[in-house]
Amino acid sequence: MTAHFTTPPRPFDITALFPQLAPLARTATRLHPRPGSPTVHDSSVGGPLLWPADEPWPYCDEPHDSRASLRVLSPGDIRFFRRDRAAAAERLRHDPEAPQWTPEERETWKRIGAGRPWFDGPIPLVSVAQLYARDVPFPCPPDADLLQVLWCPFDHEMAHPKTALFWRSSATVTDVLDAPPEPPIVQSACYLPEPCLFSPEQVTEFPNPSELSQDLQDQLDDMSRWETIDPARYDAYADDPGELYLNNLCHAPGWKTGGWTRWSPTDPVDRSCPECGIERVPLLTIASSEWDGGSETWIPDEERANPTQVPLGTQAGDFTGIDITGGNNLQLHVCRAFPDHPHIELVQ
Repeated sequence: MTAHFTTPPRPFDITALFPQLAPLARTATRLHPRPGSPTVHDSSVGGPLLWPADEPWPYCDEPHDSRASLRVLSPGDIRFFRRDRAAAAERLRHDPEAPQWTPEERETWKRIGAGRPWFDGPIPLVSVAQLYARDVPFPCPPDADLLQVLWCPFDHEMAHPKTALFWRSSATVTDVLDAPPEPPIVQSACYLPEPCLFSPEQVTEFPNPSELSQDLQDQLDDMSRWETIDPARYDAYADDPGELYLNNLCHAPGWKTGGWTRWSPTDPVDRSCPECGIERVPLLTIASSEWDGGSETWIPDEERANPTQVPLGTQAGDFTGIDITGGNNLQLHVCRAFPDHPHIELVQ
């Protein structure tokens, strides 16, 4: 785990204005990933997995479209490029007059920018996240305390990587795979996570407006219901009640487990489990960023006082290197009763 992070209190107590929301509250766990050096025994993004040495590493055998990208890169290329950008940020932090990029860095990027030859064949999956139940609450089968999320670093039916979930009991893994295979190429640097450690924090969430009754939606849109709030305070957060609720009071941005589904740009869809018919609920939100311009009230207090440094050319809050369809989230849902039933992926 990394340093502790604290989400500021919400701008307003929404249940005081709308008591009907109180019974709909759910707990989400913000994971607050920050760059680090995780081991197989840590909950992490992009870190090494507690993978049994005698269990084959998973591959994607589906065809991959060589036209999906103008050029493909190797994981080594991406890591080299990220190291250079981090070094540039550190150089400029110590000396604002220093060169933004050195001639050596530019030469390296020119070589990397040429891309790699296309590879036809099965692609080893990439480690995306590892969650230990001792660190992070999440729905899991009764005989498991560890969730491992991997994906193929290429788009498939949808414009995002295809994920695979593995549940296991950590106590049964005594001999760990030392050097998992890596894909020779990936479609995008955004599909290779930067190793990060978590700093879990529980927050309260409420349903997306589209999942509320029409009567309650109408009440949220009724300006007169918000008259008890000082207009000066209200105007500091949003232009209208819908924006205020959606961005600041409804659900937290960033990586998290649990909570409510974030619906946008699509409307709610059926999430029934095909095997048992029970609702599938949010398991893990894989986010492109920890916050954006509309959700800055969720920035942890510690980040405001001492911002985490990011590589040059990277937006504040973009710690994992992941980008889902240009800034969206990939939210994985599992069966509420049987988490090892087939999961679904929602891009929101």
